Amino acid sequence: MPSIPRTRTLTSRTPSPSDISVGFVSLGCAKNLVDSQVMAGSLLSAGITLAPSPEEADVIVVNTCSFIEDARKESVDAILSACEFKNTGPCRAVVVAGCLPQRYATDLADDLPEVDAFIGLDGLEDVADVVKRLGGGESGIHRVPAVAEGLFEPKIPALVFTGGPFAYLKIAEGCNHGCTFCAIPAIRGRYRSRTVTAVANEAEQLLASGIRELCLISQDITAYGRDLDDGTDLPGLLRVLGGVGGDYWIRLLYGHPSGVDDRLLAAMAEIPQVCPYLDIPIQHSHPEILRAMGRGRTVEQVAGLTGRVRQALPGAAVRTTCLVGFPGETEEHFSHLLRFAGENRFDHLGVFVYSPEEGTPAMGMAAGPDRTVAEGRRERLMLAQKEIVIAANRALIGSEADILLERRHPEHDNTIVGRSARQAPEVDSVTLVQGVPADGGPGDFVRVKYTEERDYDMTADYLERF
Repeated sequence: MPSIPRTRTLTSRTPSPSDISVGFVSLGCAKNLVDSQVMAGSLLSAGITLAPSPEEADVIVVNTCSFIEDARKESVDAILSACEFKNTGPCRAVVVAGCLPQRYATDLADDLPEVDAFIGLDGLEDVADVVKRLGGGESGIHRVPAVAEGLFEPKIPALVFTGGPFAYLKIAEGCNHGCTFCAIPAIRGRYRSRTVTAVANEAEQLLASGIRELCLISQDITAYGRDLDDGTDLPGLLRVLGGVGGDYWIRLLYGHPSGVDDRLLAAMAEIPQVCPYLDIPIQHSHPEILRAMGRGRTVEQVAGLTGRVRQALPGAAVRTTCLVGFPGETEEHFSHLLRFAGENRFDHLGVFVYSPEEGTPAMGMAAGPDRTVAEGRRERLMLAQKEIVIAANRALIGSEADILLERRHPEHDNTIVGRSARQAPEVDSVTLVQGVPADGGPGDFVRVKYTEERDYDMTADYLERF
C-alpha cells in the first residue's frame, strides 16, 4: 500500500455501549454497491438502525474500491473525511470495508490507525457483530481473510440503494481471467456463481417490491455457471428470469468478448424482458496489444463483435470500454483502435488511461507511452466517440421508443428523467421526458417521441403509459 500523505491530525473517541446507527459511504462499481446492501441487510436483521446519511450516523462504514490508483485515492479521502466526523459530528467509530482492506490487509491498519475496524470481502455478514463490539467500546478490529472465497445471499433482498426503479443483481463473484493489467482476481478471488434458484428468488422479491429493471452484474456475466459444472449457464438463467413474467427489463452488464456466443444472443432475442443491450469491454482492438494484455483469445471475437450482436439483435446497443497507454502501445496501435471505434460505431464507449498496478504482470513490462501522451489519446478517442453518438442521436429525432421513468428533474416540474432499453443506469446517457401527466412518475414505462438531441442525452415528448 503506498504511503498516505497526512494533511490533518485525527483522533478517535472511545465508543460508548449504546444503541447506535450506521451510515454508508459506498465507492466504486455497482458490485460494491451490492456488497453495501448485503451489509445493510445484515445490520437491519440484527436490529441495528441505518442512519439517513453518514453525517448523522454513530458508525460510518466506508465500502472501498482498490481497482486503480485514482480509486484508492478516492477511498483514502473518504476514509479520512469519515474519521473527521469523530471530532466534529456524532460519529464514534469508522469501519473500512471492501477491496482496499482486502488488498492491503495489515498495511492499511498501520497507515490508518484512526480507523476502528477493517472488514474484508468475506466479512460482509460480520458487520453487525463488528458494530456491536464497537458500540461496546472496542476498537482495532480486523476481519480480513487472506483470500476472498465467500458468496453472500442478501438477508433483505429488496433492500436497494440505487434510489431508482432499478436494482443491481449480482449473479457471481470473483474472476478467472488473467488480464495482465488487472488486480481484481487477486482481490476478489476465483469465479464463483450463485445458483439459479438463489438468483431467481432474489429477482422475484425485487420485482415484487416495485423494481422494474434487473441489471445482472458480475466481473464477467458470460462466465456464469461454468464453475458449477452442472450445465448452468447465462442463457438458462435468462430463461428462468424471463419466466417470472410481467413488465420489466433485464439488462446484461460486464461481459467478456469470448463469452458472447450464438446461444447467448439467441436467448436474448427470445426473451422479451431482456434489453437488446450488451456491455462488453474490449479494452483494445490491436492483436499485439490484446495479446500483451493477456486477452489474445479475444482477438477474433473483438474483430467481429458488433456485427454478430447487431445481426442477431437488430437495433441492439453495444457498450464497451477501452484502455489506452498500455505498455508497448505505439501510435500505430492507437490508430488501429481509433479506426476500429469509428468503423464499429459503439453506442456507448468509455476510455481509461492505463494505471500500473502492483502485483500484476503488466507492472514488469517495458514502460508505456508518457502519461501526457496517453491522456491525449484518451481525449482523441472520446472526441471521435462523441461525434458518433451525436450523429446517432440526431437520427432518432422523430422516432418513438419505450422509456422507463427514473426520477423527477430537479429543476423542471414537467420533466422526468428516464432511460430507453439502449441506456444503462448511471453509466450511459438519459432521456428527458416532457409532458408526463400528473399521475405518472418514476417506475412507469411510457411511450415517447424523440424531439431533440443534447449531445449525449435526448429529449422526448410523452405519448402514453403502458
